[in-house]
Amino acid sequence: MLAGVLLLIFLPPLVAKDLCKDSQDGFKVRLSIKTALGDEAYEWNESEMFLFRSTLAYAMRKQSNQDTYNITNILVCNDTQRVSFVFVVTSPNDPDQLIPKEQVERAVRQNKHRINNAFLLSDMTLEFMGIPPTLATPITYDTEPWLIVFGVVIGAVAVGIVALLMSTVSRKRRAKEKAAGLSEVDEGIVKENGTTLSSLGRKEGVYNQAFSNDDRFTEL
Repeated sequence: MLAGVLLLIFLPPLVAKDLCKDSQDGFKVRLSIKTALGDEAYEWNESEMFLFRSTLAYAMRKQSNQDTYNITNILVCNDTQRVSFVFVVTSPNDPDQLIPKEQVERAVRQNKHRINNAFLLSDMTLEFMGIPPTLATPITYDTEPWLIVFGVVIGAVAVGIVALLMSTVSRKRRAKEKAAGLSEVDEGIVKENGTTLSSLGRKEGVYNQAFSNDDRFTEL
């Protein structure tokens, strides 16, 4: 009777250890707490391991959208003092069945930042061996950068063309106005020294008294 009770007490942990050690669906975890935190490094103990198993159960819940995962579904083995260990995840419906490695990997990758934050670590100091570090979400733009640059270049070219055309038209206009000033005709009479004959009120020319035959200037 006593042997049966002892068997029931110790058999589940032993079976769990065997599932963890012999499984191909496990992941090795390595933490570099002192490297990351230096003098502020905390001690890895059972409470920290409890937190790790809790965060893994949380990740599995988030990935599967099921609230049936608990800390008892996260089995840990091969732990060392240099803070490394192996873990597997069992099915909530069957403790003897392991969750496939691919599903566990998706859960870890989707929630890696939450796991890192729980231990004040990063992808480089909290490593899931066999799972590549998560990458930052690429920045997306409403408008492609190359399209913006293309628009600026085309706008500058268009402004340059318009300025060149306006300059050409302006030069031609000034040239025409200059040519018209040199050959301007006022009512068919050519300007002489900038003064039109018609402006003096006489069409036959300008009266010059120096060439007058007035007798008043010749009589003694």
